[in-house]
Amino acid sequence: MLNFVLCDDNLPTLNRLNKMLEAIFINNNIDATVSLKAQSSTDVLNYIENNKVDVLVLDINLKENMSGCDIADTVRKNNKDVYIIFTTGHLEYALLAYKYKTFDYLPKPIIEEKLEETILRLMDDIEKSPAKFLKLNNNKTIINQDDINYIRRDGMKLIVHTDDRTYESYTSFNKIEDCLPENFVRCHKSFIANVNNITNIETNKNIITFSNNENCSIGAKYKNNFMEVFKNGISSNNLDSINNRK
Repeated sequence: MLNFVLCDDNLPTLNRLNKMLEAIFINNNIDATVSLKAQSSTDVLNYIENNKVDVLVLDINLKENMSGCDIADTVRKNNKDVYIIFTTGHLEYALLAYKYKTFDYLPKPIIEEKLEETILRLMDDIEKSPAKFLKLNNNKTIINQDDINYIRRDGMKLIVHTDDRTYESYTSFNKIEDCLPENFVRCHKSFIANVNNITNIETNKNIITFSNNENCSIGAKYKNNFMEVFKNGISSNNLDSINNRK
């Protein structure tokens, strides 16, 4: 699921934008949600610090010390992949969209058809992205790969586990394994683990623990290769921490 964050200091405008987006998601079968509606830059930056965000829709002209451009600049320093859409009532600010590598800008008042056009172009861009997102169910389910802890095979189904929910698909397990980046490693005949989200490995019990305290198993056939890839993919400090928790 794609996470959208909205920021506008005008509450009626913010609520209207949220309502339009929710309608666009429903009408186009887009697996997305507005995870935050904010009226201040502080709320946005605090949220982003602790949560993954895929799309930011920012009013350029916030009535505070920090503008939408300042938010975009701060976010870009740590996240080059997040999509940014500016909204503005002043077209002279539109050129700033290029400076911050924004996906689009929308003049106010926002027209729903123009917003929908932008969102559909954004979805098309995501579908063409080879690395950041996992697309399932004919691209109706789109998951940020960073959010995935592990993928489990259950008969003919795939169950994709993230911190806060699961997704089901009938996609081939081997096909999914082939299209994932190298931080996803087969650790069992029925599990593929994202080594970036592992918080603990009990090698004596062959159990992997993830950031949300969910577990999956390590199979004997896959253990040596998995541990080698895992050790090569993390810092020595993290490795010591995990080894101490065997």
